[in-house]
Amino acid sequence: MAKKEFKAESKRLLEMMINSIYSQKEIFLRELISNSSDAIDKIYYKKLTDDTLTFNKDDYYIKIEADKDNRLLKISDTGIGMTKEELENHLGTIAKSGSLAFKNENELKDGHDIIGQFGVGFYSAFMVADVVTVISKALGSEEAYKWESTGADGYSIEPCEKDSVGTEIILKIKENTEDESYDEYLEEYRLKSIIKKYSDFIRYPIKMEVTGRRPKEGSENEFEDYKEEQVINSMVPIWRKNKSELTDEDYENFYQEKRYGFDKPLKHIHISVDGTVRYNAILYIPENIPFDYYSKEFEKGLELYSSGVLIMEKCADLLPDYFSFVKGMVDSEDLSLNISREILQQDKQLKFIAKNIKSKIKRELEGMLKNDREKYEKFYDSFGRQLKFGVYSDFGQDKDVLQDLLMFYSSKEKKLVTLDEYVSRMPEEQKYIYYATGETNERIEKLPQTELVADKGYEILYFTDDIDEFAIKMLMNYKEKEFKSVSSGDLGIEEDNKETTESEQKENKDLFDFMKEVLADKVKDVKVSKRLRTHPVCLTAEGDLSIEMEKVLNAMPNNQNIKAEKVLEINVNHEVFQSLKNAFENDKDKLKLYTNLLYNQALLIEGLPIGDPVEFTNDICKVMV
Repeated sequence: MAKKEFKAESKRLLEMMINSIYSQKEIFLRELISNSSDAIDKIYYKKLTDDTLTFNKDDYYIKIEADKDNRLLKISDTGIGMTKEELENHLGTIAKSGSLAFKNENELKDGHDIIGQFGVGFYSAFMVADVVTVISKALGSEEAYKWESTGADGYSIEPCEKDSVGTEIILKIKENTEDESYDEYLEEYRLKSIIKKYSDFIRYPIKMEVTGRRPKEGSENEFEDYKEEQVINSMVPIWRKNKSELTDEDYENFYQEKRYGFDKPLKHIHISVDGTVRYNAILYIPENIPFDYYSKEFEKGLELYSSGVLIMEKCADLLPDYFSFVKGMVDSEDLSLNISREILQQDKQLKFIAKNIKSKIKRELEGMLKNDREKYEKFYDSFGRQLKFGVYSDFGQDKDVLQDLLMFYSSKEKKLVTLDEYVSRMPEEQKYIYYATGETNERIEKLPQTELVADKGYEILYFTDDIDEFAIKMLMNYKEKEFKSVSSGDLGIEEDNKETTESEQKENKDLFDFMKEVLADKVKDVKVSKRLRTHPVCLTAEGDLSIEMEKVLNAMPNNQNIKAEKVLEINVNHEVFQSLKNAFENDKDKLKLYTNLLYNQALLIEGLPIGDPVEFTNDICKVMV
């Protein structure tokens, strides 16, 4: 029979499809299997409206056969088949979808949906095949027809023999090239992996002959290979089952099967929504942090299915960054897909699902915090840092969502506490939520700056993460209580000896001015400390940039040598102060020595580097001589 040309538009689309629409060649099998599933669905719908037809689900399946010697791959189904006219219309005009037309003409029943709505998926076969042959016999027809094409140059249709109703698609797989290996699409293990990846939840059996190994009859030591037809796909997805039918073990097994992680999930969330936008989801909160979580290689996102067919392995739009640790999947029939069914268009359905998922995750975490504190603290140990990043990022637009999930170590409780728990314990006269920063809880506990606040009996939150103070600065306050660093210039604590402190500052003005001159631009000021009790010296900061923030910013790759406005505070009640006064009166060189030593001592307490370690050690030696 003479070859027919595709319409001009179809020819251009086919060329574009073969070369650019699909990002991965393996997707051709997903598309062909989805079309086969649609063909079986159509018989199901016909049966609902035609009493002369019977539908026995066991008679309907999809079969995959590979012939490596002849480089042939066959996908066959027992679906509704196509007439000559349908082959002409649906395969001769690209993007004219028989499935879409059928869907528009028939009311959906029993929750089933048609997958292939664009009519382009079939042509993905040309990415891996030199020749595509379709043999089909339609339901109610006595004749079968063969459609064949080598690509954009056209196609032919002619009568052929076929005993049963259904369709066979036969691909002549391309020869290998330097850049591509097409042999893999004839390999049993590869075909199985593609089916499991994309089509595991197609609702009809996908059968394939697979190789097994067994002991030879009459022998214990010799083995032989054998072939056995198996159903490759699971068919019924766990997310479509009733929650009452499922156990924790079922959810954990699904977590392992999908390779969401090697750990055991702390929690699972099963969502079933049947409203304006229908979707099902199973989400997991992992126990352990992935090894690459804070690297550029980590990809957030949920698996996305459309009617049980995997569309995207990582749909990032379904999760906010601060919940990027969540694993799982979403399945919906109501999403707007693009022509390749690979990438979602930004539509209101997707945004609706994402918003709902965000709320569900937050509620689950709040419930865990309230009802299973030990498990929540385990989660927080792994992913609390990410919640703090969420508070800080995007100029704090999500801080209200996350603030009640934050926890910090408490000086009083000696364990992690929430901001709500801290505020609920505050004495009536306490104005601020006090915090201290440092590398470890043990080091913070020894900080001189904590003495006054601790003496007042006020609780202090310990910040040991580099993001902590940045997040709190963005949060600004919690339940109308502002945050205050124990190292800030003004602690807001009224003191009985305020007048005495001011008097001592005036009395020792010349001494402090001299020390300030010695330190030059290293400090903004030297003054009497209101907060020190047993320690001789400490550094505090004025302005918005704290000493801890200086450390974090200067540790970044684009170090800009940012400096906090430091103040050297002196404890005038410490015996060291008397040595300073004596040196000021009798030996200015010794005072310079003492000033540098005290400043470097304060730097060490803060975990800041000393400008000249050699000079520092020499200064210590001078004191010892």
